Amino acid sequence: MGNVAKDLTAGTVGGAAQLICGHPFDTIKVKLQSQPVPLPGQAPKFSGAIDAVRQTIATEGAGGLFKGMGAPLATVAALNAILFTARGQMEALLKSQPDSLLTVNQQILCGAGAGLAVAFPACPTELIKCRLQAQSAMAEASYGSVAVKYGGPIDVARHVFDTAGARGLFRGLLPTLAREIPGNAAMFGIYEGLKQYLAGGLDTSKLGRGSLILSGGLAGGSIWIFIYPADVVKSAIQVDDFKKPKFSGSIDAFRKIVAAEGVKGLYKGFTPAMARSIPANAACFLAYEVTRSNLG
Repeated sequence: MGNVAKDLTAGTVGGAAQLICGHPFDTIKVKLQSQPVPLPGQAPKFSGAIDAVRQTIATEGAGGLFKGMGAPLATVAALNAILFTARGQMEALLKSQPDSLLTVNQQILCGAGAGLAVAFPACPTELIKCRLQAQSAMAEASYGSVAVKYGGPIDVARHVFDTAGARGLFRGLLPTLAREIPGNAAMFGIYEGLKQYLAGGLDTSKLGRGSLILSGGLAGGSIWIFIYPADVVKSAIQVDDFKKPKFSGSIDAFRKIVAAEGVKGLYKGFTPAMARSIPANAACFLAYEVTRSNLG
């Protein structure tokens, strides 16, 4: 198999592992991010992550934690093919010789390039996922597009296209880029740095699965404290009503969130995001590395 085909196959397996492990946490994160600011004297709909889990299961059953998984599941092959193949091609460009090993700084550059490539297809996928995940909370809070009840990912895409055209599917592209480019640069850099530290040098091919799990989990979890505000802004914009939007753009959303809730508003849902990120990324990198090595 060629390197592109290997990255495609291994990336697909890694993405599927990441999605299955992390989606319930992601659902709770989006619900916390998208809940409206309560009026003075009123309690928020969700008091925290555990309360959001309880309410979701009570009103929607356990399946509610997996709502919106169809969109990323349907595109997981394409997104991870782009991410890992773009990274692989960046690595090939930076190598002085086919078998030469890259430094951490070079891996950071590879991650940034991969993040740029994946941001564009990721944006509409995230929009569909977020609107599905958030609709129950939005409806009960009488917020924005509450009258819309989506039957599934295709129904969301159809409604958005009918309302705002193809451009509507790319709402939130700027914060998606702000999340994906530095996020993947840092994640791949930290991942390779940890692997090289554990291996005692640039050659990490002999590392065991435990080291891969540790490196992947720490790399995936550590980046969120820096890129999480971009994710909050992205979610707020993507679940906003198209006809009567609260936000005119990314900067406006950022300002209004900080004005209404302070800086802590930029970290709504941070706990489930971290709880998701560590095991999900550990599973992703392990599945990718094992699959890639088995392909030769």
